[in-house]
Amino acid sequence: AGLIVDLLPVIDDYERALANAPEGEISEGIQLIFAKINSVLQSKGLKELPAKGETFDAEIHDCITQFAAPTEADKGKVIEVIEKGYTLHEKVIRFAKVVVGN
Repeated sequence: AGLIVDLLPVIDDYERALANAPEGEISEGIQLIFAKINSVLQSKGLKELPAKGETFDAEIHDCITQFAAPTEADKGKVIEVIEKGYTLHEKVIRFAKVVVGN
């Protein structure tokens, strides 16, 4: 569990790099390696917590701020995920840091 927790910031960094890289800058080979890493972590019991669009749940989410909800239906729901949360064998190892609509 300790090793997986230590790897989560590396996973975050890769996902940020992928999201912000110009098209074609990150090779298909690097993307395949990352997919294999994710596959291994998932086989060991790592799961991403549901967040965006979900009703805020203090058991799995950490609300870092609140903004006006864009619609009435969005009140009390997660409108943005700042940092993904994860469980390992159904135990929360990192809460999702989220923005909640109010």
